[in-house]
Amino acid sequence: MVARAPRHIDTYYEPFIGGGAMFFALAGDPELAPKRAVLNDANPDLVTVYQVVRDDVEKLIARLQATSTPYLAAGAEERAEFYYAQRARTPDDRVDTAARFIFLNKTCFNGLYRVNRRGEFNVPHGRYLAPRILDEPVLRAASAALRGVEIMNGDFGTVTDAAKPGDFVYFDPPFEPLSKTSSFTGYTEGAFDRHEQVRLKWLFDDLTERGVAAMLSNSRAEWLVGVYEGERARLIDGSADRRPGYHVERTPARRAINSRGDRRGAIDELIVTNYTPELSRGRLESAASSSLSSPSSSGSSSSTRTSGTKAKRGTGKTK
Repeated sequence: MVARAPRHIDTYYEPFIGGGAMFFALAGDPELAPKRAVLNDANPDLVTVYQVVRDDVEKLIARLQATSTPYLAAGAEERAEFYYAQRARTPDDRVDTAARFIFLNKTCFNGLYRVNRRGEFNVPHGRYLAPRILDEPVLRAASAALRGVEIMNGDFGTVTDAAKPGDFVYFDPPFEPLSKTSSFTGYTEGAFDRHEQVRLKWLFDDLTERGVAAMLSNSRAEWLVGVYEGERARLIDGSADRRPGYHVERTPARRAINSRGDRRGAIDELIVTNYTPELSRGRLESAASSSLSSPSSSGSSSSTRTSGTKAKRGTGKTK
């Protein structure tokens, strides 16, 4: 992904921040780091995690230390009791909200993030031997990368209103399910359904018309392939102005969530850009090594590809 990003970025926008892999990778590369960044997510607790990592990382580290120490010292049954007590309680403040989110993400089943219809986190205990609940160096590095970054909890459709030529927008939405059994709509209380996918496509078209570089990741659902590869048309003075489709690539990505380990393999996902990426071997090889782990993946968790997996995706894969 990083290798496909524009080489110069004024303001970076990510309306679905999730685990923030793209942002942290760009921020960690001196040649690609944007001058400014605007990050957004529909999950208010995840947004709180990012804001606390940015503004109060030392308090967060202290709270995580206090939470992780008794958990790691306990036996299997006591750990499960501790986990469910944490899951059931209401956080005291913003720092506590962030620490609880990270703890649950690091100790729940598969790093999943899922809520019920009441908006309550309902993923069972994961029973890992030695989960890395607290990673101080990564949290401090993430805090430094987030310094001065605008972090929002709003609708993806309005986050890029101020985007202009020279900016870069990366969309990493909940993935379109490839089948009924792969559907996942519990990342937030509202479902990201096909209507939302179409609304996202309209936003992608709008950014293109405004001259803003944009990239999108999604599943290889056939209807999505057709929507982005097909011609675009708009009416001008009563006649159709037809324009070619977007640059669409299929790239393998690992499926991280499946009840059977032998089915956690590589699947194709789509990478859509409204420009032709200038790929270079050096950037492809260094992308992973130059990126920082997100607070969710290292201190927060996967719900966020937070954490190691991104439950909000229908495909349940990591980046």
